[in-house]
Amino acid sequence: MSNLPVGNLQGRTVNVVDGARTPFLKVMNKPGPFTASDLAVHCGSTLLSRQPFPADAFDEVIVGCIAPGVDEANIARIIALRLGCGKSMPAYSVQRNCASGMQSLDNAALDIATGRADLVLAGGTEAMSYSPIVYNKQMATWLGELGGARSLLTKLITITKLRPSMLKPVIGLLRGLTDPFTGLSMGQTAENLAHRFKISREQMDNYAIRSHENLARALDNHLLDEIVELIDTSGTVYTEDNGLRRESSIEKLAMLSPVFDRKFGHITAANSAQITDGAALLILASDDAVAKYSLPVLGRITDVQWAGLDPVHMGLGPVHAATPILQRHQYGLDEIDYWEINEAFAAQVLACIAAWKDSDYCINELGLAEPLGELGLSRLNIDGGGVSLGHPVGASGARIVLHALKVLERNNEKRAIATLCIGGGQGGAMLLERQG
Repeated sequence: MSNLPVGNLQGRTVNVVDGARTPFLKVMNKPGPFTASDLAVHCGSTLLSRQPFPADAFDEVIVGCIAPGVDEANIARIIALRLGCGKSMPAYSVQRNCASGMQSLDNAALDIATGRADLVLAGGTEAMSYSPIVYNKQMATWLGELGGARSLLTKLITITKLRPSMLKPVIGLLRGLTDPFTGLSMGQTAENLAHRFKISREQMDNYAIRSHENLARALDNHLLDEIVELIDTSGTVYTEDNGLRRESSIEKLAMLSPVFDRKFGHITAANSAQITDGAALLILASDDAVAKYSLPVLGRITDVQWAGLDPVHMGLGPVHAATPILQRHQYGLDEIDYWEINEAFAAQVLACIAAWKDSDYCINELGLAEPLGELGLSRLNIDGGGVSLGHPVGASGARIVLHALKVLERNNEKRAIATLCIGGGQGGAMLLERQG
């Protein structure tokens, strides 16, 4: 047993031994070829097939998901059973909006660190194309009255109360991307950040192009080996993220209209994260499990931090979550070899960079004595991010952790932080380390 001297994840070492993700598939205005549990099972089947232990060797399965389908209650249990983990395998689902996949990893890490588990399958999945379309309250009330009518006359009277306005559906995806406390959409909160830090439309669009260029480079050089292929029931094979736009240019992006503030805004569909379906799963293990099964170690989860902030500025969640980790370990921004900041919006990532070098924000909002400095783009999202490959909300937190570890391994570096903003005004961050 080894104790971690610094951080809020005290106890036994938490190793990440392997992980995989599906291609992230862009939503095309209809249900996609895979449900959320389908995605996780496809991902998990490939991941488990290369392990030296059976599927029932896990102590538990934990999966993050925001909107499982109507037939996917406690989706983690369904995934565990479909993966062959056995009927005695405990499994549960977690939800922390955009960080649900990271929350599952945090729960698994805590159980390993405290000795409650030795081997855990954790991650996240989301099929945003299956987001529910539901009846409004008036229609639901009418259906209840119709179902409760006992006589033919009462049923006929109830039928006459049906009005066309009652047929208007509630679009779950749109409601889910709107903060119920402030009434603002996630895009409007990003517009707030653009205004606060004077981020221009050109800066956003240039960052979006960079995201696509980085993803294209990674795919062309076969750097995303964590992706496992998907095959749908028609035999179509999906091998890579299909939201990549290789033809992006500043001229083409400049032609798009703002989405969230049509008169004064700068945020468009092209400089926002793509709505996608996808899953990412990781295997976490104690040192005892590593020794028992002779497992390779991809890296360790060393520290975790969750933070809250004003929901109208929710995109700055990474600043509030990652900064305490930096302080605990006495690291500067430039002492982290690689960063994964989930790209909810190009403006949001740029605002995080701006906040860390802004005296007023660092002193008055973060309680620091001085600005932390500048996070260089050469160490940030070097293989693309949500703008280019998508943001299936329940899965993204797990994806960025897995990819940060893969980047460290590929470049023989030691230290990374994976962090993301969370709808509702929160942030999450994980410090990841490996032996260089």
